[in-house]
Amino acid sequence: MMFHVLIEKDEEGWFVAECPALPGCVSQGRDEQEALANIREAIQAWLWAEDQKHLEEVKKTGKTPVLITV
Repeated sequence: MMFHVLIEKDEEGWFVAECPALPGCVSQGRDEQEALANIREAIQAWLWAEDQKHLEEVKKTGKTPVLITV
């Protein structure tokens, strides 16, 4: 799975990375490489949290979810 990210340097010198496709998914680093590594981790965490939130909703319906990897 691929995502586009935006990287900007803030006024304090930190590199801020944001994934526009995932609202609120933002991270930072001291340099671009660290910001990219951190946003990768943030994207994974964002996707996991969304999946868990929706999984709870599905379980309430009595349906059985099937796990796949992409």
